[in-house]
Amino acid sequence: MEEKQGIKTLKEQGTAKNVEHLPELLDKDNQRRQIILVDDDEEDRQIFTSALEDLNLNAEIGQFNNGVDLMAYLLDSSEQLPDLIFLDLNMPLMNGEECLSDIRNEAGLNKIPIIIYSGYYDSFKMEILKKKGADHYFLKPSTFSELKRLIKESISSLGKKKKMFRDFIIK
Repeated sequence: MEEKQGIKTLKEQGTAKNVEHLPELLDKDNQRRQIILVDDDEEDRQIFTSALEDLNLNAEIGQFNNGVDLMAYLLDSSEQLPDLIFLDLNMPLMNGEECLSDIRNEAGLNKIPIIIYSGYYDSFKMEILKKKGADHYFLKPSTFSELKRLIKESISSLGKKKKMFRDFIIK
């Protein structure tokens, strides 16, 4: 059993240098930002967190293993809202699509950038996710270096206006 189904922070990372060419979302005023990762697979969360850490973002990384706990955290007025959420599409209790809808329907939460990732490609589902307010979508890659590249490109793309469906998908 996991130690807690809520957020786990990694404050012991210390301060890190910012990645070049990332948007103001994570680079503004040299302040430490908060990124939340939501994935029911513990090993995937560990790999994803390692990739985020390797990118040397000036960010605290929080983790949830399901959308229900994420929503409870986001709706808790005593908690700081994240600057970015990476959300796995397929999870028990509340999947990524349901969680995305709930976040976008909350006035105080609907501006948080959300990047969806999944182990499969479904253009119909991606169109639905885009209409529901996801900022970007990428497929879980097979290598660690590719994951780091996709994360970096996803964050960088947040500063650009997405006008075409192809801009929604990070490849």
